Amino acid sequence: MESFDKIIIGASIRHGKHNSVLYEFIQKNQSLLTQKVGGFFSVSLVARKPEKNTPETNPYMQAFLSKTTWRPKLLQVFGGNLNYQGYNALDRNIIRFIMWLTKGPTDPVTNVEYTDWQKVAEFAEQIHQAK
Repeated sequence: MESFDKIIIGASIRHGKHNSVLYEFIQKNQSLLTQKVGGFFSVSLVARKPEKNTPETNPYMQAFLSKTTWRPKLLQVFGGNLNYQGYNALDRNIIRFIMWLTKGPTDPVTNVEYTDWQKVAEFAEQIHQAK
């Protein structure tokens, strides 16, 4: 990573949190990360909601920022893909229950792409322009 001038890290939410490996990686590489232009993005179904689709309003991004001292210059959140048939039975039922609670789709054959690809392209351009 030392040869790169920018380091971008992305992580998805599984079972309500980012993988602990994310935090281990950041802690292990903290010194290098702080020397580079940094970016972090988080992917979650919560980000499908307009009131939770910014770094400032997304609870998972806020949890990430509270668990690490790394402060990347660029932050973004993206909605992900909801494909019930891609989950095992336990995960599928847990996610369906959460979707029911949050008034999301619960049909077990649902496959919805919540990723705003224009937003992804804009974030990529911000990364490209960052100094």
